[in-house]
Amino acid sequence: MNNPKFKDVEVGTQLPELALRPLSRTTLALYAGGSGDHVPLHIDTDYARKAGMPDVFGHGMLTAAWLGRMLTGWVSQDRVRKLDVRFVGITHLYNQVSCTGQVVEKLEQNGEQCVRVAIQATNQYGDKKVVGEALVALA
Repeated sequence: MNNPKFKDVEVGTQLPELALRPLSRTTLALYAGGSGDHVPLHIDTDYARKAGMPDVFGHGMLTAAWLGRMLTGWVSQDRVRKLDVRFVGITHLYNQVSCTGQVVEKLEQNGEQCVRVAIQATNQYGDKKVVGEALVALA
């Protein structure tokens, strides 16, 4: 985390990328246990296949959490004012997710100097899985 200053950030500034290991069954089990989200599509291969999927797949909120982790690698958590995401693709088992962000606007909101950041999580093929934006207050 480097907590950049408002004066040093410009529209177009890229956030440090968060590149993750390929999604594994272990990660899915740990996330299910930690979040309490035990939907069978994410942890039961037979159930997922009966639903027409090739195998289990990632929780959308796990990918959203990775986007939050990318943001808090750039600024401290107390600087994040808003985080909006939209799920646009399934993160299949063994997909390798990368989270990226880019400053798209500098503004003042509620008396704070802020930046709006476009964020996205994609797999190793460039397929978008989660997209959104964050509002971050900078000193």
